[in-house]
Amino acid sequence: MKPLIIALALVLAAPLPASAHPRPPRDLRQLAQQTGVRIGSAVDLAALRAESDYRRVLNREFNHVTAENAMKWESVEPQRGVFTWDDADTLVESARRNRQQVRGHTLVWHNQLPAWLTAGVEDGSIDATELRGILRDHITTQVRRYKGKIRAWDVVNEVVEEDGTMRQSIWLKHLGPGYIADAFRWAHRADPHARLFINDYNLEWNAPKIETTLSLVKELQAQRVPIHGVGFQGHLGIQYDYPGDWANVMRRFADLGLEVAITELDVRMELPVTPEKLATQATYYSRAMTDCLSVRACRELTVWGFTDRHSWVPGWFEGQGAACLLDENLAPKPAYQALLAVKNAR
Repeated sequence: MKPLIIALALVLAAPLPASAHPRPPRDLRQLAQQTGVRIGSAVDLAALRAESDYRRVLNREFNHVTAENAMKWESVEPQRGVFTWDDADTLVESARRNRQQVRGHTLVWHNQLPAWLTAGVEDGSIDATELRGILRDHITTQVRRYKGKIRAWDVVNEVVEEDGTMRQSIWLKHLGPGYIADAFRWAHRADPHARLFINDYNLEWNAPKIETTLSLVKELQAQRVPIHGVGFQGHLGIQYDYPGDWANVMRRFADLGLEVAITELDVRMELPVTPEKLATQATYYSRAMTDCLSVRACRELTVWGFTDRHSWVPGWFEGQGAACLLDENLAPKPAYQALLAVKNAR
């Protein structure tokens, strides 16, 4: 018996095989495989077409993509009844070739609407009845075109104001609050297998917006509206505290049976860039991934552009920038390494 005990002790003390200790991921796509969280990026279509280094990094690093602008209404139907699908088609085909899933962004928004639509509503040539039909046809046409090719759609985007009131958009003013349920139902009929989301900014910390969105989701569920998830945009800045309750907010939505996703993550800073600012930025990215991993219903983390070469931030926030994981030369920043170092809580 004693030799058996000694032998058993030696076995237990022996180092575990390498397979028992997964190697650190070599890139974000491998991190996605290890964690089960899709890791994606918004895509600049001009860069996708023209810049081979941009394409190479996008396809190496990400297993999920979102069109930054190519699927917004003003892009796909600049003239009434005249559709321009080239950019959206290019993204969907590129994703297919590179084994990437696609998030459709966005079907109903108050911004980036075609001029013919807003002008017609303003001058009264498009009344409420016609406007509802236009919205239905837009959703049906776009979702049906990509049926089976797009995993999830941001059906409605930014419908709640900072103070928790419903946004007084063209849709609410002329169609009433029922347009939201209608939009989800129309999208579901066009592609019953697509996951349908409500998407918004500051939802990770703004209490009035959180409570209104929770109430809205519960109301939609009570009406048996096919809503499957909530997207947290996640546009952060290091000059503000990290939203420390983000994981708990995600859990509140997950408790309703919803999928949650971080859909537009970036972390801007006031320029110029310093090593200290980059280090702080890295902690924000790392904490966002850690929060997602701590909530089983969080199955996607998408960054709103992966390189500072093509970032929306400088055009919207004067004196700010450097918000992405890679710099303008596509060199990884500390934030990129911080994501790879996040421990898998699953």
